[in-house]
Amino acid sequence: MRALSIYRDTTGSTLVLDDVPEPDLGDGDLLVQALALGVCGTDRELVARGPIWGTEQRNRLILGHESLGRVLEAPGGAEIGPGDLVVGIVRRPDPVPCGYCAVGQFDLCENGQYTERGILGRDGFGSERFRLEQEYAVRVDPALGLAGVLLEPASVVAKAWEQLDHVVRRARRRALVLGAGPIGLLAALLGVQRGLEVHVVDQVDHGAKPRQTRDLGAIYHSSMADLSGSFDAVVECSGVLVGEAIARTAPGGAACLVGIGAPHGAGTANLGELNLDLVTQNKLVMGTINSNRSHFEAAHQALRQVDRSWLEGLLTDRLPLTAWRSAFDTSPERIKAVIEFDA
Repeated sequence: MRALSIYRDTTGSTLVLDDVPEPDLGDGDLLVQALALGVCGTDRELVARGPIWGTEQRNRLILGHESLGRVLEAPGGAEIGPGDLVVGIVRRPDPVPCGYCAVGQFDLCENGQYTERGILGRDGFGSERFRLEQEYAVRVDPALGLAGVLLEPASVVAKAWEQLDHVVRRARRRALVLGAGPIGLLAALLGVQRGLEVHVVDQVDHGAKPRQTRDLGAIYHSSMADLSGSFDAVVECSGVLVGEAIARTAPGGAACLVGIGAPHGAGTANLGELNLDLVTQNKLVMGTINSNRSHFEAAHQALRQVDRSWLEGLLTDRLPLTAWRSAFDTSPERIKAVIEFDA
C-alpha cells in the first residue's frame, strides 16, 4: 500500500510517497481505510527535522496525525464496526504509567514516555490503510463528511476552551483569537458557540480567512492596531504574538497559548514587567498542544452543531494523494490543506 513516509539519513530527511507493508495487527484491532489526512505545521516541522523515534532507532516514520477513515474490519461485538467513519486519537499513554496517564489524561503526561501517532515513536495515519485500537478510535457522524478530518485540531482548542471556561463565565464575555489558520478559526467557532463576542486577528485582509470569520459571526481584523480594549479570554494560535496576547488579556482574564512559532519568533519579554502585570492584574496564562478522548468528544459535539458548508470552507486546499507535495506548501491565504486518499 502507499504511504507518506519521512526518511532520515546522514544527509538529512526526505518525505516520499512509497510502498510499505500492510499495517501490523499489533497497532490495533480495527483495520481502517484512509479517506483524508490533514496537514499542519507539525507535519512540516517533522519533514524538516526528520522522524522522531525516542529511544528506538529507525530511519522511517509514516507521517500523519489528523485522520479520517472508514473501518474495514472490526472484532465481532465491537461498538465500532465496518463502515463506520473514525478519527484516531493521536497520543498513547506511557507504559509506566504516570498519575495522569493512569486516569486517561495522557495529554498531561508527566514523565514524557508517551508516544504519538505520526509524531513521536509510532507510525501515523498517512497510509492507505492503518490499524487503530478501539479505545483510541472516535466514531464520526457521517453528516460531517470530509470535514471530520478537522476533529483532531478541534480537540486541541476544545481543551483550550475547557481551561478558559471558568474565566468567561464570570467576566464580560469578550474573546480574542490571534491567528486565523484552522486552529484559530476553530477556536473562534467554539467561542461563538459559547455566546461570546469574538475578535480574530490575522495578517491577510482578503480571501477565505476574513470570509470564514465573518460567516461565523465573529469580527475580523487584519492588524493588532485595529483592536480596542482588552479581552477576558485570549487564544494565541500564531506562535508569534505571545506578548500581545498577554497584554490584551483583561484583569482577571486568561490567555491560552496554542501556537508554536520559530524558537525566537515570539520575541522577548522583561520577566519583571511580565510578573508585575500577571500578579497585579490577576491574569492567568496557560498552554496546550494536545488532547485526550474527552476533548475529541467535545470537539465532535461542537463540529456537529455548525453548518457543514462553513466547516468545508476551512478546507481551502483539497488534494488527491498524487498531488501530496502541494499540501506542504505554505501561504498566508491558505487555511487547511487536506490530502484525499480516495480522490
